[in-house]
Parts: sequence; structure tokens; C-alpha cells
Amino acid sequence: MTKQIQPGINVTTISTKKFKTIRILIRFTARHTAKAASARTLLTSLLETNSLHFPTQTALSKELAALYGASFGINVAKKGNTHQVNVAMDVVNGEYVGDKQVFVQALSFLQEILFSPNQQNGQFDTQTFTLEKENLMAYLASIEEDKQMWASLQLQELFFEQDQDQKVPSFGTVSGVKACTAESVVKTYESMMNEDQIDMFVVGDISAAEVEAGFAKWDWPKTSRVHPEIVTDFQTSNIIREKQVTEPVSQSKLNIAYHLDVTYESTLRFPAMVFNGLFGGFSHSKLFLNVREKESLAYYASSSLDLFRGMVTVQTGIDSTNRNRVLQLIHEQLEALKTGDITDLELQQTKERIKTQYYLGQDYAQNLIEKAYYEQWLPKTKKTEEQWLQALAAVTKESIQQVAQRLSLQAIFFLEGEDEHGEA
Repeated sequence: MTKQIQPGINVTTISTKKFKTIRILIRFTARHTAKAASARTLLTSLLETNSLHFPTQTALSKELAALYGASFGINVAKKGNTHQVNVAMDVVNGEYVGDKQVFVQALSFLQEILFSPNQQNGQFDTQTFTLEKENLMAYLASIEEDKQMWASLQLQELFFEQDQDQKVPSFGTVSGVKACTAESVVKTYESMMNEDQIDMFVVGDISAAEVEAGFAKWDWPKTSRVHPEIVTDFQTSNIIREKQVTEPVSQSKLNIAYHLDVTYESTLRFPAMVFNGLFGGFSHSKLFLNVREKESLAYYASSSLDLFRGMVTVQTGIDSTNRNRVLQLIHEQLEALKTGDITDLELQQTKERIKTQYYLGQDYAQNLIEKAYYEQWLPKTKKTEEQWLQALAAVTKESIQQVAQRLSLQAIFFLEGEDEHGEA
């Protein structure tokens, strides 16, 4: 059940007896921009570390311990055009510990975190700010050491070469964080509290009346709020962007990005899901079986689908000498799907795997929240369980072909490994 507290601020209760805990998620959504991403990420570190009345991390931890060991965290994410700041907390249901005030106390804790940050005289606490800024810059600098993740980010930057915002990840950049000051991040905080769309979710064995009564005490600013389009409008190019980097790594990374003219709201959404499963999403997929298993040309080979940015990516770990052959094999697998080279068994296996994922997702509170969130932002996509399963069952080989034929190769990133003698 969803209730609008005021324009741009909603609270949703998902009542279920599946869980012995109660999950609370407060999501701030704004348009993703390269400039704001770094500052919003640093802000999450500051809010998560301490607050005005819990000025140390120890004090904050003691408060969580008093809430029967509640867990709490803040992170950032990017979905299509939007940037999300997620404030999450899991607490035990008070019924199981004989304390009916647990949920109310948990909301009081979150209210302290969000409405009373550790700032004075128009800036965040200097010691906290300096430490968290250094920690975040060190983390961002270390990403290059994770070659698989770094290659994915390089591919994203290549794919969105003409879009200065989309090419930057949700957590920002080292240079972006470096430019932040204790004063400027206060402005980021005020912007988030005053301008973001705010969606609050509570999942557990609790009534909507209890949830709404708890949040009624929160005094949100009475301001106008943004609601950006969540799906990215990507302009394809006839020129395939390629980039190659050589480094002393034992395993080369060959990553490929295609534009797919299918969105989350499209009638081809379910065929696209099945296409991705057949292409490289599962262990019976064409990439896995034909590139990794049959030809033994890859340590790993998979594909992923992003229906909010119209993007299909292929990730492989290979020996550098096999680059051209692997590229050819990937092309052949896509061509096979374009021509409908799909057995009944492959189609059945893929649908069953997707169905299993769907059912497993019902056992995670966060998945229930994501479903409710997208249904609020994209109401045309709302489906009952029966409707969802019917849409999956209705996917045909012909509709999968349609999806495959809509793919347009846009970018290739190759991290070429060199041997100990410096030879590629």
C-alpha cells in the first residue's frame, strides 16, 4: 500500500509474514549528473559515520546495538537517468523480542541520521569530512586494481562517450571527490533533502497504519521535487568506438557493448530477458557453451542486460592471442539468435531459469521493494504474479529474433595482458 505524504514523497508498506525482521528503505532519487555523483557519494559516507547527537562512530554503533543489533547502511546506485541514495535499515520485529517500540526507535534513529547530520556553522565536521574524503578517494583509486570491474567501467565510458553524465559511474570520480569541500557537501545535502523524489518503503509483518503513523512525525521540507525520466535516451552511432590498453595482467579482458532499442516499458521486455539468458545470461547460454566450454577460449563469458539504458554488454576473460577469434565467436552467437537458431530445450531451460529467479526473489525484502519502486515510477509495467508468468510463457522464438535484430554494436574495450618480458 502506497500513500503520498506530500507531492514527491511517498511511503509504501509491504505487509508480509515471510520475515522475522522489518526492512526500512528510504530512497532519494535525482537526475544523475557527473558533478553531483561524487558529492552525493561522499555525503553518504558522512551521514553513515556519525550524526549531531551521535558524533562518533562508536556512539552510532552503540545505538544500533541497543536496537537488538540492527543493521544500517547508506549507498548510492544509478538506474538509467537517475541517481539514488539508499538509506537502509533492518531491525528485528518487536513481536519476537517482546518490545513493541523497536520499529518506532528505528525510525527515530533514521530521523536523527537524516535530519541532524554532524555539521556546524554551515559545514560538516572537519575531522569526519577529512577522513571520509581521504577514504573515498583511496577506494576510487583502488578500483583500477580490480581489472574486471575497471574494464566494465572503461566500456561504459566508451559507450557513453558523447554523454558526460552517463559515462561517470554512480559513485563518481577521484577528481570529483577531490573538488568537494565541507561547505559544498552541505549544499549537496540540502539539495537532496529539498529537491529529490523520496520513496520510503517498509517490508515486514507490520500494518500500513503503524508505518504511516511512524513517518508522520518526520517534518520534510515543503518544496517542489524533481521526477526525472528514468529511461536514458541514447543516440546510436555508425562508428564503433574501440579502445585497447596493455597492462601486465595474466588475463586479458574483452568487453563489448551493444545498444538495444528495447526499454523496461517495451512490449519486448520479456523477450529481451529471454534473449539475454540465451545469449550469455546462464550456464546453458550460447556464449558460455560455445566460447568458454566448447572452444575453451575464455575463462569466463557472459552477457548482461540493462533495459533502463538500452544496453547489452558482453564480458569475457581471455588470453590476448585469442582476441579476434573470440570476437568472431561472439558475433556468431548473436547471428544464431538473429536467425532463430534456438532449440525448444534451450528456450524451455531459459524460461525455467528466469522463473526460478523470479520465485527466489520473492524471498528477499529488497526485491519486493525494487518491484514496488519500479511500479510507482513506471506504472504501465505493473503486473500480478500470474500476469508476469504469462508474459514470460508467451515469449516466442520469433520475438527473441526481433530483440536480437535490434542490437547495434557500439563499443569494444580490450585490456590486453602482457607477459613478464613486456610482450603482449
